[in-house]
Amino acid sequence: MSFVRPKKNLGQHFLTDQNIARKIVDSLGTDVSDVLEIGPGTGVLTQYLLQRPELNVHVVEIDRDSVEYLEQNFPDLKHIWSEDFLKSDISSRFEGQFSIIGNFPYNISSQIFFRVLEMRNQIPETVGMIQKEVAERIASKHGKKAYGILSVLLQAFFDIEYLFTVGEGVFNPPPRVKSAVIRLKRNKLAELPCNEQFFVKVIKAAFNQRRKMLRNSLKSLCENLPEEYAQKRPEQLSVDAFIDLTCKIENLEKSEL
Repeated sequence: MSFVRPKKNLGQHFLTDQNIARKIVDSLGTDVSDVLEIGPGTGVLTQYLLQRPELNVHVVEIDRDSVEYLEQNFPDLKHIWSEDFLKSDISSRFEGQFSIIGNFPYNISSQIFFRVLEMRNQIPETVGMIQKEVAERIASKHGKKAYGILSVLLQAFFDIEYLFTVGEGVFNPPPRVKSAVIRLKRNKLAELPCNEQFFVKVIKAAFNQRRKMLRNSLKSLCENLPEEYAQKRPEQLSVDAFIDLTCKIENLEKSEL
């Protein structure tokens, strides 16, 4: 049977090191049986996922050549969706919870995590290999230079672990930067004590002018910022502090009505 080797697409670099592939798959827990792999390509992670009998493996792949490759080389893979993860109504495909895993394309990795955030109550765990710089940003604690919008929004709902770094030489084609594997596990926060959309607005406004004190960067949202936050810069605030700040701004707005 003949098949066309998948094209390189969406900035994706295909992992060739089997030991690292196995290590990534071993990082995924067993909290739920359904797992969705994003962008499986030639199936370097898929093969090890299929070796775990407790998992019900689903894959979503936008590249038609990759889909054909998977269909012809992985007969045990029953759930192959030929579509764009970012545009699909993935959550409706699962009756309950499902985990996510993948070697995520660099240029859409942040968008993938924002989708994970949207579906957070269905996703107890995500294991992903991404650009090292983005992984450090997501896992960074407050007070660090890498701490930013993604850090706060994801850490509000997930416990995040930076698992290990991956060098450039284990990919085809080799990327120009190092990669890293991170794991996100859903925390116990059911919902924020403040309006979530306003929380996002506060975070974005603060970090879009991260060199400014919050009294200046958040002036359009609050004229009289609470004194304990007014002279601080965004990287100085923990996730809990940002939640508290948002609640206090909301309460100030209500009291002025």
